[in-house]
Amino acid sequence: MTTLILLRHGRSAANASGVLAGRTAGVELDDTGRAQAEKLVDRLAGVPLAEIVCSPMLRCEQTVAPLAEAMSLVPSTEPELAEVDYGSWTGRELKTLAKEPLWRVVQAHPSAAVFPDGEGLAGMQARAVAAVRRHGARIAAEHGPGAVWLACSHGDVIKSVLADALATHLDNFQRIVVDPGSISVVHYTETRPFVARVNDLGGDVSGLIPPPPKRKRRKAPARSSDAVVGGDTGA
Repeated sequence: MTTLILLRHGRSAANASGVLAGRTAGVELDDTGRAQAEKLVDRLAGVPLAEIVCSPMLRCEQTVAPLAEAMSLVPSTEPELAEVDYGSWTGRELKTLAKEPLWRVVQAHPSAAVFPDGEGLAGMQARAVAAVRRHGARIAAEHGPGAVWLACSHGDVIKSVLADALATHLDNFQRIVVDPGSISVVHYTETRPFVARVNDLGGDVSGLIPPPPKRKRRKAPARSSDAVVGGDTGA
């Protein structure tokens, strides 16, 4: 139906200090994160974004702000793309959390992990995937099946969406790497998603620009649900 660019927020002060920020209010981008946000403007300059959807966390809002201004778009806030509610783990150092018994569950069996006084990773995946699907369907209806849109969220949230798109169990999502400031791309079709890139920090994005519509067709066509036998041709 649509092409989704999953953008992880730029590096935050908490990232740099090794603290699990979670839903702590007021966590801002550091200098590296702000530079990543500015770089995104040039990187995606030729991509016709239909909409920008954003987690309500400040670091995500700061990440998309330069891009939204450059493209004259007003980001919409989506609470279901917010950071994981890590409960009492919030604000603690990662090196300390690594000593907790739950840490091993998060690493080896994340679908069973529920953070004390917080939410479970399985519940997080369910809300995030539902939000992505809902917005994708709405954007396809409003802008056409060839529309490209961007969602800015958080590491574990994006990894869970990618795991769903790859049809892999949540227990495998720790094998996926999503760095601050990276983009991952999923093409959603009628029957299945295609994961086009993961954790891309600087690659060419010209492939995200839809081909011009054919005569008498106002909107870009829907992407086929069929995979190319032998691999994509690069055309």
